[in-house]
Amino acid sequence: MLSKISSTYIRLTLMLVWLLIFFNVAQPLQLLTEYGGFAFLGVVGAIFANATGAGGGVVFIPFFNQLAFSSETSIATSFAIQCCGMTAGALTWWAFYRKQHRHSAEWTSISKVLLLTVPASVLGLLLVQFNPEVFSHVSAPDNLHTGFGIFSILLAIAIFASIPILNSEKFNQHLAKADRYFLPLIALLGGGVTAWLSIGVGELLAVYLIIRRFNVAFAIASAVILSAFTVWAGIVFHIVHSQAIYWPVVLFAGAGAIIGGILAKHLVLYFSAKNLKIFFAAWIFILGFIAIPFSF
Repeated sequence: MLSKISSTYIRLTLMLVWLLIFFNVAQPLQLLTEYGGFAFLGVVGAIFANATGAGGGVVFIPFFNQLAFSSETSIATSFAIQCCGMTAGALTWWAFYRKQHRHSAEWTSISKVLLLTVPASVLGLLLVQFNPEVFSHVSAPDNLHTGFGIFSILLAIAIFASIPILNSEKFNQHLAKADRYFLPLIALLGGGVTAWLSIGVGELLAVYLIIRRFNVAFAIASAVILSAFTVWAGIVFHIVHSQAIYWPVVLFAGAGAIIGGILAKHLVLYFSAKNLKIFFAAWIFILGFIAIPFSF
């Protein structure tokens, strides 16, 4: 009962904050007319992100590319929207864990997974943001969409490859010794990838945990929470240094992302994990293929 009251309080607070911001901007009705449609983009992107562990950038980046946003603006705006959607999703998944799986054997490792991955992910992200030479050959703006496309295709293949594992009814309950080394490494690399694509770390963690035969919902929840910490660590750079965030889009897409982040958990629990992964893996593959600027 207390958790339900707290969730309702948080949602009402977010709504009031959004309304306060909206009615204090110049010409709010004109802003609504021009950018209100981005709320739907936020809902779709956040549902995708929080129902699969894949970042919302899989949806946002190709869309911003079609709008001729610069690479820097695309990444910065995607980060800001994900701060809304991934946070809502992380809080929803964490409440689900605390309420229904706190004593479940298949979820006992969630705190350990986060302790092993969050610091490493933040470190990898900050290294790339403040030292772009770390990925000098792929982080250049001209290569952003190619990198995004290749990464998405590889991710989709990895998800397809993990699908047979989903038929197993027995899941791992504890981390192996090797996991304690691989998880920080994956998070470090994923955080670096996230810095220049706005996606990466959540996807890599989810796929790794699924391949390691952990519970699928557990893998997705861990990935969403990790992604939320990562984008919040990364948004500071874009607010202070790049200053490339397109705030009118964030205002509406962020609001939609909060709704999508709350709804995503219900989608995961309603559909079978296998069918959900097949659908979204195909979607990621198509988007990745479209994102690559082929020259003929």
